Amino acid sequence: MRATKTQEEQWTIQNQVFRIYDLVCHLPPHAQSVNFELRRDNHIEYLIRSLKQLGPNFAVLDANRPWLCYWIIHSIALLGDCVDDKLENDVIEFLQRCQDPNGGYGGGPGQMPHLATTYAAINTLITVGGHKSLSSINREKLYAFLLRTKDTSGGFRMHDGGEVDVRACYTAISVASVLNILDDRLIQNAGDYIVSCQTYEGGIAGEPGSEAHGGYTFCGLAAMVLINEVNRLDLPALINWVVFRQGVECGFQGRTNKLVDGCYSFWQGGVAAIIQRLRLVVSEQMGLPNTSNFDSRTESDNDSSDSDGDQSSEGASSPVNDSCQPIQKGKSNDSPRIGVNNNGYNFIRGSIGMRPLFNSMALQQYILLCSQTIKVSCVLVRFLQITVFLLGGRRPVSRQAGKTQRPLSYMLRSKRTVHLPV
Repeated sequence: MRATKTQEEQWTIQNQVFRIYDLVCHLPPHAQSVNFELRRDNHIEYLIRSLKQLGPNFAVLDANRPWLCYWIIHSIALLGDCVDDKLENDVIEFLQRCQDPNGGYGGGPGQMPHLATTYAAINTLITVGGHKSLSSINREKLYAFLLRTKDTSGGFRMHDGGEVDVRACYTAISVASVLNILDDRLIQNAGDYIVSCQTYEGGIAGEPGSEAHGGYTFCGLAAMVLINEVNRLDLPALINWVVFRQGVECGFQGRTNKLVDGCYSFWQGGVAAIIQRLRLVVSEQMGLPNTSNFDSRTESDNDSSDSDGDQSSEGASSPVNDSCQPIQKGKSNDSPRIGVNNNGYNFIRGSIGMRPLFNSMALQQYILLCSQTIKVSCVLVRFLQITVFLLGGRRPVSRQAGKTQRPLSYMLRSKRTVHLPV
């Protein structure tokens, strides 16, 4: 029986990856330690330089310039650093020029507003923080833009006359939630639309009748958490789908029978990270006994404190809520519901009720190898920024006997070169 084109490509990739793994495993321990390191200062220098000026090859991303701001600023923040005041002001002023007079942000100055670039712009401004950054957001006009993108199906359109999909649902709901403007009009039937996109495989498609996809699964699951309707999804089926997307190469594929891809380390890894906080819902759907003291739907509503002892009850103040109070319209039923807007904030402060759903050490090794150049017998490693999200501070810095093991959060604050175990 002749192999399909997909099978041939899969076998080719597997052989290449296995050769790299074999090479790495046969390096002396010291050589592994030297090569597997996060060159933090080099990353920051590259990112800041890119924020000031990008090469001509980036011209194809002219309609995605807020995304470039977001990727760069967010990466710098993950590395525990920040930009100087001038560069910060330049970013704020540039994004102000991308803000449409009628609400929303375009891919560049003068371009039509789009939910994806609005998501990128808002998250950039929040990451920068401060009064000038947050006050530059016209929330009333943005709310009007979100209402214009709302579709009768319950979903959202990416832009005026654009496609309706789960990605649009997530970007619209996420932006509204973080800006404290999420209300019943925006939420109406959004859960129905997302539920209709969950496929027989268990994952979530971009639209009803399409194939389950890692990016859309993350967007759908996250959106359902934000509107507090995640219990409507078939979570056991979703778990079954996502865990089998980790391939023999140790990375994730985005869809069934597709090649693994570095970007799905985020999308599928993000899905798994969210599900780890949904143990009670999963247990209830599977008919398992509830052995926890918590009785909330997301395990976070009743978790009143984090590791620092801070309160996280409904109505608690977040960094955004301090500067972005609800828009008052004169009628209580037209005002955003504070509890709904706090769903995401409370969720991420809640407890983690499950162990990782995948082989996290193998995934880390895959991510490390994704950006390597192999020369003779030496492995030159540069980390993908997504490692930050997936490690979550749970992996040790060193396995050397007698040496203190520190979490990733410490590694990112450190000014020195950081090493990770192989």
